[in-house]
Amino acid sequence: MSSGNSLIRTLRGLRGNQRACVLTEPMWGLSMNLCLPYASVYMLALGLQDQQIGLLASVGMVSQTLWGLLSGIITDKLGRRRTLAIFDLTAWSIPCLIWAAASWVAPGWAFWAFAGASLVNGTWQVTQNAWDCLLVEGADKRQIPNLYALILVAGNLSALLAPIAAVLVAQFSLVPAVRILYLNGFVVMTAKIALVYALTRETEMGELRRRQTRGQPWLGQIAGYRSVLALMRRSPGTKFAILVTFLVGAVGAITSLFWPIIVSQKLLVPDAWLPLFPMVRSLLAIVFYFTVIPRLTRRADFKTPLLTGFAVYAAGQLLVALIPAPAGGPTRATLAALGLCLVCDGFGLAILAMLAESLVAIHADETERSRVMAVQRTVVMLATAPFGWIGGALSSVDRSWPFLLTTALLVLGLVSALKYARMPKAEVTS
Repeated sequence: MSSGNSLIRTLRGLRGNQRACVLTEPMWGLSMNLCLPYASVYMLALGLQDQQIGLLASVGMVSQTLWGLLSGIITDKLGRRRTLAIFDLTAWSIPCLIWAAASWVAPGWAFWAFAGASLVNGTWQVTQNAWDCLLVEGADKRQIPNLYALILVAGNLSALLAPIAAVLVAQFSLVPAVRILYLNGFVVMTAKIALVYALTRETEMGELRRRQTRGQPWLGQIAGYRSVLALMRRSPGTKFAILVTFLVGAVGAITSLFWPIIVSQKLLVPDAWLPLFPMVRSLLAIVFYFTVIPRLTRRADFKTPLLTGFAVYAAGQLLVALIPAPAGGPTRATLAALGLCLVCDGFGLAILAMLAESLVAIHADETERSRVMAVQRTVVMLATAPFGWIGGALSSVDRSWPFLLTTALLVLGLVSALKYARMPKAEVTS
């Protein structure tokens, strides 16, 4: 990726499954990304406590872990395209209805409604496996980073619609507005699922794996993971890719829940402003994708971008933890500090999310891609599962403490990237 124009060239050259996956991705922003900035404060408004919110995140992680383990088998047996359609409906359309209805149940039952939705939503690990296979199978390996960059740009474009959510909250108050957003999520996500199914075709590898696994028992398929683990153990590149994915996932799990909480509860930013912060972060990420990031990712080994990404992201996380609580409302200094945090987070998350996805896809064995990705997701989910609960426990003591934890995780990533940068080229590319 020698210049920002390489993304435009990739976009213009999209065909088949790659075109369908990329061009429908903005619909994710029209649906779920409008809800996410309000998810944790919506739970607080319905009577849940910080510890319960953290526990729900961990429940979701456990569900994702179990489904992640099965995702490779399901994707091979049903095919990439059919798996995506069935489990997208399960993972997103159904939970959206549950999340919307949670505001109508009795206060004591709201937690259980969210818990049920978290368990069902965990099936998105199956859809992610199938979607990744549908996206990258048949694509030029050299274009994989650009494909994931385009996907992330499409997701970030949803930030332009954040004021819609802010207007709804200001007009109807928090709970009714978020209920409307979840109902909208159900409609748009269901339409997206139908479009992707209509515009894609099963991949050659998907057809091959479906024939190979036809009639094979599920237990035998699970036992086959031993050979997959052996493949992964022999690949230093795969192991490092898993570590990067874990660190990005753990930090993301904590920040998605507790960034809105620290901003609204400690820094006293009005609830109606909350969608503006992810909007600015996303717009900054888009700018970075077309300017700085392509220059940093010219080399195929990704050493410099990894080091830079971890360092800048850690600086942003530490800064948000150190911003002093204002007296009576956010000051100009508070907002300026938050702005700098957004710059760091926008760059760090953008480049690390792209590299984490690309490293896994590039290093995965082609014939065992679905099962390698399934094992990778299972390992990552097991490792990240406790962090929602840990973040909730830390936040209940001090709103800043979850971000001291994320800073430490990113520093660990920086140290690991330094070690990765010193690995022989033959090991890095294996």
